[in-house]
Amino acid sequence: MFEKMSYLMLQQYWFMLVSLLGALLVFLLFVQGGQTLIFSLGKSKQERDVLINSLGRKWEFTFTTLVTFGGAFFASFPLFYSTSFGGAYWVWILILFCFIIQAVGYEFRTKMNNLLGTKTYEMFLFINGFLGTILLGTAVATFFTGSQFEIVNNYCGTISSVWRGAAHGLELAFDFTRYETFINLSLGLAVFFLARILGALYFINNVADKKIVEKAARSVKMMTLPFLLFFLFFLINILVKDGFAYDSNGVVFMDSYKYLHNLIEMPLVGILLLVGVVLVLAGILLGAFKQSSKGIWFAGMGTVATVFSLFLVSGLNNTCYYPVFGEYMQSSIHIENSSSSRYTLIAMSYVSLLIPFVLAYIWYAWSAMNKKKIDHKELEEEVHKY
Repeated sequence: MFEKMSYLMLQQYWFMLVSLLGALLVFLLFVQGGQTLIFSLGKSKQERDVLINSLGRKWEFTFTTLVTFGGAFFASFPLFYSTSFGGAYWVWILILFCFIIQAVGYEFRTKMNNLLGTKTYEMFLFINGFLGTILLGTAVATFFTGSQFEIVNNYCGTISSVWRGAAHGLELAFDFTRYETFINLSLGLAVFFLARILGALYFINNVADKKIVEKAARSVKMMTLPFLLFFLFFLINILVKDGFAYDSNGVVFMDSYKYLHNLIEMPLVGILLLVGVVLVLAGILLGAFKQSSKGIWFAGMGTVATVFSLFLVSGLNNTCYYPVFGEYMQSSIHIENSSSSRYTLIAMSYVSLLIPFVLAYIWYAWSAMNKKKIDHKELEEEVHKY
């Protein structure tokens, strides 16, 4: 079956799979968003116990999806993986550090005689939710605004990359001499506020405590405006800016309104983006004003659809998904110059047929854990507590 597909179709297929994983990861950041709310929604130890244990049953999904997302990129587009993770390593080290302290926080928070105290481990969870989401969003924004690296063809025939940014990735968030830095940060902050909204909607869905649910609904209202402002700032800027395109010979050039043209020339992607935004807004309205447990599902599906479409806009239709600005622009990475061999993509494509079974298992495990909303009484009977 996959043998009949062209090399380009295989590359597109795998970019779409990786994009879907990235979209699912952003939805699952509701765990991180919820962690930033444990102090504002949980005024007592008992309330914080409920909130943290509610999230604790799901945090592995986010961590596993992050690892799978990175692994899929490594297997299908190794040049991107080696360039980004090997060059912009300070960004990725900080992201990994955030997820390490998250695991430590859940593991040791309620341990008897723990060394640092409960509050410290709760702060670990807050830092993971705050810094982790902003850094991830900022890193993804560079798919549209560009980075600083050079692809080098070595004398022995191998290809490697050299990062030209002075701070190995951190300059993309702190170089305020470039307007694009504000675009990067706007997506990072949009992801942060979206994660908080999703976290609050998740609490409405999963916690059987009227006070917490009411506070979560108010939190959704408070987070909506900054989320919309930062997201619209990012979206409008990428739609009106010049994009990084490449021709049939692989020559990279700046194309006016490239990302807007991608939405027009790929109408299904444009429709998906619009539907995704509408679903997110519908989920927000359901959670904020009706305290409906269905809000997380509307907003969650909308998040996946929106992020998935943005990834596709960044990498399909002869677009460089990891571009370089400045003198090394010809080193920009696109799906045709960064993928694994045809044989590797075919072999992995057969393995990808197992994905529906994995998703079915995740849905089954999720449903089993969500049969009953969590409350104080259930925690008292629980043997394993976070």
